[in-house]
Amino acid sequence: MMSDPQIHKPDSFDEVESPCEEPSPDQIRIAELEDKLLRTQAELENFRKRSRREIEENFRYREIDLLRDILPILDSVSRAIEASKKVADVESLVSGFEMTSQQVLKVLASHGCSPIQTDGKQFDPSMHDAILQQEVPGSQPGAILAVASRGFMLHDRVVRPAQVIVAKEP
Repeated sequence: MMSDPQIHKPDSFDEVESPCEEPSPDQIRIAELEDKLLRTQAELENFRKRSRREIEENFRYREIDLLRDILPILDSVSRAIEASKKVADVESLVSGFEMTSQQVLKVLASHGCSPIQTDGKQFDPSMHDAILQQEVPGSQPGAILAVASRGFMLHDRVVRPAQVIVAKEP
């Protein structure tokens, strides 16, 4: 039977450590380092769990700032609806809705969202959605003639393309 080369068999009784002996400084150092390693691994695992929880929480509540900015606008719309029931003045109602629209655009801009420009622009399929083509004498083919609904971008990404009417060749 072959013996395992990694197992050391003592040659004499003197080489065997007795359980009563004090651990050597090397053994103490090894034990300290093993303990430190285990604690470091535990800290790292706790850090990972805590980071994962924070990321999940941030993802879950990522819209909270936008919602806080939109809620006052909802209040304005509610007040406008209540005022419209009491007042027959259409101009003040229109003015109120124009102010509310400006408030919405300001909130969107503060969150990096801006309207897609269409005035005097050529049709760009990456930012515009052509819903109709019209022959208009004197118009350059591909020119945007009208906007059915505005498009918006978040930083450099299209959130919603602008729905436009485009000039075509006669």
